[in-house]
Amino acid sequence: MNNLLELLKQQVSAIVLDGESEHLFEKNNALNQFYPFLLSILKAKPHFIEAFQDQLNPKLSELFNSNPAIKQEFLSMVSGEAPAHEIEQTLSKAIGPVLGFLQIEAGSASPEAVSHLIETHQASVFEALPQWASAILAALGINTAAGQTVHQSPELAPEPAAVEEKKSSSWLPLIALLILAALIAFWFKSCSEEKAAENAAAVQPAAAQPALLQLSTNAKGDLSSCQINLNNASYLEILQKEVKQIFNYPIGCGALTDSAYHTQFIDQDVIPSVLRLVKGRSNISLQWIGDQLSIQSSDPAAAKRLAAEIKGLARNMHVQVQQANPEVNTAVDNSITDAQKALASINPDQIRALDVATALNIQIINFGSGSSEIPEANKSILDQAAALLQRASHVQLTIKGHTDSSGNADANKALSLKRAESIMNYLVQKGVDPAQLKAEGFGQEQPKADNATPEGQFQNRRIEFEVLNTETGKVREVNNQGVVETASK
Repeated sequence: MNNLLELLKQQVSAIVLDGESEHLFEKNNALNQFYPFLLSILKAKPHFIEAFQDQLNPKLSELFNSNPAIKQEFLSMVSGEAPAHEIEQTLSKAIGPVLGFLQIEAGSASPEAVSHLIETHQASVFEALPQWASAILAALGINTAAGQTVHQSPELAPEPAAVEEKKSSSWLPLIALLILAALIAFWFKSCSEEKAAENAAAVQPAAAQPALLQLSTNAKGDLSSCQINLNNASYLEILQKEVKQIFNYPIGCGALTDSAYHTQFIDQDVIPSVLRLVKGRSNISLQWIGDQLSIQSSDPAAAKRLAAEIKGLARNMHVQVQQANPEVNTAVDNSITDAQKALASINPDQIRALDVATALNIQIINFGSGSSEIPEANKSILDQAAALLQRASHVQLTIKGHTDSSGNADANKALSLKRAESIMNYLVQKGVDPAQLKAEGFGQEQPKADNATPEGQFQNRRIEFEVLNTETGKVREVNNQGVVETASK
């Protein structure tokens, strides 16, 4: 049986949030909390189903019997940092699509069929209810333990002398419930961090790779590279919009949606706030994977300050500062300088394809962890190579991606191919004939060094270039031993 709430998150949230640009995370989280709350009300009070079906634009306030105190208490729990009125508009906008979805799933528009559908998923609905929701539902006369309205014993008609007394005390139960709801909500809110810590690991499927967010800023504090690996297309789209908006980075992040990855991040509701902290800080690299958040900077003091600020937000993440490896940085810088010299020495009137491949293989393309975003430092080399390849149309170039052995083998193979394709697509954008290019991904299958050491892993994360001269049929690649003839086509 499909999980009704997961289907709502995937299908309805995309409709409701389409075109939104502000407070996307808060709105998405509010919707996730609203769905089990709404289903509980519709199950206990089926007359709402028919009432909402007759309206073009149902309002959230109707669920609360036009009682602003209960509604405001509910909004205070789901709004987060977003304005309550915007969250209210978003949730009101969701009611119609939710009913439409339920009718399709139930196979009928009748309130009985919709109510029966909810009842078949009652256990998962109640399990998904936020802890504070029971008190607010109780204030609305709904017992979440049974999923029904709270029934009262029949009363005899009051004696005339008691009518006035009954009127004056009729509000006491509701007031008491509101006070109880507020107290319970406050208590649950104060201990939510502890509960989140207990459940953080349970949210993630044990067999999957942790979701990954990796990004880097340049010397100006602008975003220079970004990668997201996540098995949740709708949430990925929301995160992309946040990155584009916060950093004014219209191309967004590189993305890998694969079932090998988790469907959500730990502490994902604070990711936008963390991104705002990173914005404007120069030469920062941040990696968010599982419950580990690592920060690296050329300025260790700046990295420590940023880590301290993030710790106050991401309470379930282990935030650490990693020292940059000067040997790696030096190796990358030297390789790029040497590749530039090699390309500059090629006579454009007498281009040998092997010379181009040799120069390309000299450079180290140091992709960020989990990223297929080409580092800015390598783009000038690819630009030079593209100009030369356009003048050597008889040459075919194979771009071969490799990774180290960390993580899932299938995911690594997909990532290595995506990196090779990034190089290929960049060269095509610079004018190289696509017929001259081919991308292949080998993942961790062909290591050139020992994966047991960081140095070996660094060497194994690589891009290699292989050339085929169509006039001779000889395939040649360049490695650290020199030119090697590998096969004949």
